[in-house]
Amino acid sequence: MKTNDIILQTVTKFTLFVIILFSIHLFFAGHYHPGGGFIGGLMTSGAIVLLLLAFDIKTVKTILPIDYIKMVAVGLLFAIGTGTGALFFDMPFLTHAYTYVNFPLLGKTSLHTAVLFDTGVFLVVIGVTMTIIQTIGESE
Repeated sequence: MKTNDIILQTVTKFTLFVIILFSIHLFFAGHYHPGGGFIGGLMTSGAIVLLLLAFDIKTVKTILPIDYIKMVAVGLLFAIGTGTGALFFDMPFLTHAYTYVNFPLLGKTSLHTAVLFDTGVFLVVIGVTMTIIQTIGESE
């Protein structure tokens, strides 16, 4: 860990949560407003890159022991699975279904299969972005 970056490390600890919360907001707002899995994944990757800038790569790997290649694979399974799921119901590829459910605290809420597709996109974007960044960082 770098000892001369105490201000950056302290600010990163707070800012990381703000960025992650905003990326979650963008993820869920993407069904009715601009946003979605792609920009949410980029924002989350940006938060992880901020961690990499503030701390060294070994520290970040101990904080987040994630295999980003497997994350890409799981994301692709989500995205392709929700796309082909419509084919089982004689609907065109990527046709999404939705319904409304009454939750005790949330009230009437819509549930979409598009959320599963966006989850796949979210995971793929984080996985690919972080794989590229870590590959570049490890070679230096």
